[in-house]
Amino acid sequence: MFSQEPIEWPDEVEILIDRLEGESAKRELTREERAVIDVYETVPILESEDGLHEFWQSGVDHQRVINSFELIGATTLVDPLNASRWCGNRSQDRNDYSETEADYLATIEEELPGGLDEVLDLLMDFIEEELE
Repeated sequence: MFSQEPIEWPDEVEILIDRLEGESAKRELTREERAVIDVYETVPILESEDGLHEFWQSGVDHQRVINSFELIGATTLVDPLNASRWCGNRSQDRNDYSETEADYLATIEEELPGGLDEVLDLLMDFIEEELE
């Protein structure tokens, strides 16, 4: 899809994720806690070669994940996620897209790098404001 350095999560985020994943077995996470995990787990999918196609073919709760990005303020990712919703109804093989579909998806995916560049700072701010 695009060549961008993957996000390197700070230790603070990694430790928080480990703690929340452990706690999720004992109690239901708050919406804010769930959003942090959703964003953390979804960013590598969006950074992958198949980006949005892979996101829509994955088994995640798509609407919850989109709402999680919106909750942390990553609206520049919400638009391409919503615009590519049709990928969830397509073949699991991205090569089966028509030329028009492939071109349209490539156009949507051009918005991802800018949104991914912002997500780390937005998530850190969200954690500071909502979870500490």
